[in-house]
Amino acid sequence: MAEELPKSIYDYTIKDIDGNDVSLSSYSGKVLMIVNVASKCGLTHSNYKELNILYEKYKNQGFEILAFPCNQFAGQEPGSNDEIKEVACTMFKAEFPIFDKVEVNGKNAAPIYKHLKSEKGGILGDSIKWNFTKFLVDKNGKVVERYAPTTAPLKIEKDIQNLLGIS
Repeated sequence: MAEELPKSIYDYTIKDIDGNDVSLSSYSGKVLMIVNVASKCGLTHSNYKELNILYEKYKNQGFEILAFPCNQFAGQEPGSNDEIKEVACTMFKAEFPIFDKVEVNGKNAAPIYKHLKSEKGGILGDSIKWNFTKFLVDKNGKVVERYAPTTAPLKIEKDIQNLLGIS
């Protein structure tokens, strides 16, 4: 019999940056943007800046950003969880949840990333191409869209508004 895969992202429990277990079911009914982040990438400043704008604007309307630090792309997230938290929360003023550092590609890819990629493959097959690949998830936990690292978060705003039912 095949291994039973979770049907929805809500079936996953993952560790936050402080090592606490977080059930993604706690985000049920919210629109989610799931993004792999890095502190030392050319895209870091613009992405954190725009993610913060979106988060501030929509967090009280059922929108959540889940950030997953990843060091698989040119070693651009080399720090410990404490160092990552310092950069993300102090330097970039991120208020959205940041999770434990994960791998997004390869045999050690985090189960949540295997799920995201199985629902929305990319141009390079399933692999995540670079830091700041973004997945948009609807209120029912379904992955509805995948965006390239170079897609600015603010360019996704209309899609977020549509999923939130804001016109």
